[in-house]
Amino acid sequence: MSALSRIAPVGQLALPAPGSNRREFLQRFGLGLGSLALADILGRGSPVSAAERGVLTELHHPAKAKRVIYLFQSGGPSQLETFDYKPLLVEQNGQQLPDSVRQGQRLTGMTGSQASLPMAGSIFKFAQHGAGGTWYSELLPFTAGMADDIAVIRSLHTDAINHDPAITFLQTGSQISGRPSIGAWVHYGLGSDNENLPAFVVLITKGKADQPLYSRLWGSGWLPSRHQGVQFRSGKEPVLYLDNPPGVEAGQRRRMLDSLKQLHETAREDLQDPELEARIAQYEMAYRMQMSVPEAVDLSGEPQHVLDLYGPDVQKPGTFAANCLLARRLAERGVKFIQLYHQGWDQHGNLPNAIRTQCRETDQPAAALLRDLKQRGMLDETLVVWGGEFGRTNYSQGKLTATDYGRDHHPRCFSMWLAGGGVRGGVTHGATCEWGYNVVENPVSVHDLHATMLHLLGIDHERLTYRYQGRRFRLTDVEGEVVRPVIA
Repeated sequence: MSALSRIAPVGQLALPAPGSNRREFLQRFGLGLGSLALADILGRGSPVSAAERGVLTELHHPAKAKRVIYLFQSGGPSQLETFDYKPLLVEQNGQQLPDSVRQGQRLTGMTGSQASLPMAGSIFKFAQHGAGGTWYSELLPFTAGMADDIAVIRSLHTDAINHDPAITFLQTGSQISGRPSIGAWVHYGLGSDNENLPAFVVLITKGKADQPLYSRLWGSGWLPSRHQGVQFRSGKEPVLYLDNPPGVEAGQRRRMLDSLKQLHETAREDLQDPELEARIAQYEMAYRMQMSVPEAVDLSGEPQHVLDLYGPDVQKPGTFAANCLLARRLAERGVKFIQLYHQGWDQHGNLPNAIRTQCRETDQPAAALLRDLKQRGMLDETLVVWGGEFGRTNYSQGKLTATDYGRDHHPRCFSMWLAGGGVRGGVTHGATCEWGYNVVENPVSVHDLHATMLHLLGIDHERLTYRYQGRRFRLTDVEGEVVRPVIA
């Protein structure tokens, strides 16, 4: 008797005839290719099951953070309008960028052919905040209010000068696409704290038109597919293909899964397929998510004082404010890595007006997230990271006027901030030259940033590796040093 013939019938859902292949079997159960794709990207990652724990049986050193919320500002925010105060640029506004400052460094094709490179001082005021006296722009009053919890790094630099390789570098540790994302690495190493939700969730601000974002930015690369990030969307269907297909009721789905499990257990020796057990577990995960996801994304139960903390946009699904609040809810429920993307920072022209809009959309929610986590006793164990893929030039792209200018891509220096789990708040690390063009003190590379993030999670970045095509790969490639001055 064949393995298939020994399986009991499932209500009205008949099993395929003996000899059918696995794809036909899954399609007959109403799953189709869309749900098969869902099964590929959703992993239980539950620490309760040894098979689903991360590969690290124990941490390399005591962790200071249990989870990460990464607020990625896509497009490249101008450090000169936010965190890197340069009064000399204001004094020398309109003067040509000295050759001694540029030092022959490459420019993009958008400004490389400009007849002149007039330096542009920021039109926005700066003030010192917190016990450490960190400089913040007037555009960021709410973030400045959390200065004592934030470490600002002003000396980031990258090798990429264009968006796609630069974003890919920040998200995967390589300018070349195809590597695992940082969230996938964290899931691979540490597993999950909740078997009913994905360990790695992605939230993208709705309706922002700017440089495109690709799913490979939160992909698993050549790590097992269960480590890929799962995108949650605003609207009636937060996770695509999660709901039952038309005509399939919850009871039918449950019976189907029970029979799939029975089929697997009966046919395991015959099939010898290592993916089968994992995929069945992922179907079970998706089944549980039918209950857990609607509850997690429902903000209606949040008290009014919490909604007010995040600002008026929190009432609009898919906004950065709503996603920040959702990030806190996911963190409460044990999601290990929560990745937010907010587009709109690529300001080659009309920068003063455009950056006002960006800061209005992001400043209050980001600060509210820190304050909300802190009030709940979660900030000490949650690493929050804010920043984009590169900085902006100190000279104007296009015409410079008293009230308007633009800034081109600038990989030589940019600013980011870290807060929460293990971060030394109220400090500034690194410095740029007085023209804001080159790093002159404590440079921090992308690999250094990644090494630091992993370190705070209890991971030695040199020891979390995956063997692929004969080589042991890691997130930081063959570089990276932990930025210890920003660690408490």
